[in-house]
Amino acid sequence: MKIRKGDNIIVIAGSEKGKKGQVARVLKEQGTIIVEGLNLLKRHQRARKAGQKGQVVEKAMPIHASNVALLEHGKPVRVGKRLVGEKWIRVSRRTGKEI
Repeated sequence: MKIRKGDNIIVIAGSEKGKKGQVARVLKEQGTIIVEGLNLLKRHQRARKAGQKGQVVEKAMPIHASNVALLEHGKPVRVGKRLVGEKWIRVSRRTGKEI
């Protein structure tokens, strides 16, 4: 997967299309990512102790990696790989610069 934790992304498909955010977590096995503040779902949480109230918690749900694009200087870019020495680095397809 070419998107990593901490990357700034823009959603290019789905109900959150056009929104920007930062990757909080990458789930490689499912091919999905969790973005801070996007794709929120409300979950009702039961009171854990007697006398405590239940609450509604907003939880960020995963977005498929194919529905997001990496942001570089405010524009979406596709990501490629280049071999430098013995190490692979991520490069922008738009500019060819290292990400």
